[in-house]
Amino acid sequence: MIRRKKKLRYYNHISAREVRRLIGEGTWNDYYKFCFERNPWDRVISFYYWQYKSEPRPSISEFLDSDMPLMLKKKGFELYTIDGKVVVNRVCLFENLKEELERIRVQLGLTEELVLPKSKSSFRKDKRSYREILDEKQKEKIRNLFSEEIALYGYEF
Repeated sequence: MIRRKKKLRYYNHISAREVRRLIGEGTWNDYYKFCFERNPWDRVISFYYWQYKSEPRPSISEFLDSDMPLMLKKKGFELYTIDGKVVVNRVCLFENLKEELERIRVQLGLTEELVLPKSKSSFRKDKRSYREILDEKQKEKIRNLFSEEIALYGYEF
């Protein structure tokens, strides 16, 4: 017997466009919608180590020349925008995670503190800052790909 994997209606990293289509315009407009954005240089390095947890791994330059950074872009800015316009009520910055979670808790009228588990932090053994890892050419490649996020949220290398 062949079992077919059932396609999930809702899934991790679903786009705002798809959620709005599934729940309808009225419900979409009634809900408080938020997401998190992260410094693109830090995010790319984190994603690199997530994809390649052990040696041997491609060089950072090889990784940046692949389709992987574009895939990361599609799982970020393109999730919470429609036609390049931010469509969520709030874009929280990952760098201010604790403060952002507190703002969300207050906004939603929740009584208990919001706490997230640390589920992926053990995979990256190289704890250097992206500033120590990336060279000038790599830095610029990321700046060009993530220019919208950098401009919107004032990220700097």
